[in-house]
Amino acid sequence: MGKVYVFDHPLIQHKVSLMRMKTTTVKEFRELATEVAMLMGFEATRDLPLEEVEIETPICKTKTKMLKGEDVAIVPILRAGLGFVDGMLSLIPNAKVGHVGLYRDPETHQPVEYYCKLPTDIEHRKIFVVDPMLATGGSASAAIDFIKKRGGKDITFMCLIAAPEGIEALQKAHPDVDIYIAAKDDHLNEDAYIVPGLGDAGDRLYGTK
Repeated sequence: MGKVYVFDHPLIQHKVSLMRMKTTTVKEFRELATEVAMLMGFEATRDLPLEEVEIETPICKTKTKMLKGEDVAIVPILRAGLGFVDGMLSLIPNAKVGHVGLYRDPETHQPVEYYCKLPTDIEHRKIFVVDPMLATGGSASAAIDFIKKRGGKDITFMCLIAAPEGIEALQKAHPDVDIYIAAKDDHLNEDAYIVPGLGDAGDRLYGTK
C-alpha cells in the first residue's frame, strides 16, 4: 500500500490557512498555490535517485552527488492542477509536463477523458500527478488510470486538501501510488465539496466565479 503523507510544516499550514480565507484575492491565491506546491515538492522529491560525479571547485577536484538524470514528469489534472505546475518546475526546471483533462458524464457520473498529452517516454519517468483537491477521488483515480494505460508506472499524487473519502477511494483504486497532502479535512458535504475546504480551487485560481 502506498504511503499517505500529511504535511505538518508550519509554513505549509500557514499558507493553506490563507488560501482557505474567502477574502484572499485571486492573485494571492495563485501565488500561495505556487509557494505551497514548491514546499510540498521539496519533500515529495526526497527519494529521487542520486549518482556520484566528479566536479572541480575553485579549490580542487572532488566527488559529490547530483541527480541521476532528471527523469521527472509533472502531470496536472486540468484545470485546477495547473496551479501547482510553476512551483514544481521551480524545483525541477528540466521536468517534462503532461496534461490530463476529464469531465464527469452527467448521466453515468463516470469520469470521461477529453484530453491526455504525456511525454513520449512517460514509462521511464517519475510522475507527479497534481490537483489541488482530492474530494471523492474519482477524478484522481481516473487520471492515474489514463496515465497507466499509456505506460506510466512510478506515480505519486500531490494535492492541497483531501477528504478522508477521497484518500480511501484513491488508495483502493491505486494501492501503489503514494499520496502527499497539505491538509486533511473532515468530510464531504452533500454536494461533494470538502468541508471546511476552500471552495472551488479552479474558480479561485482563475477568477471564474
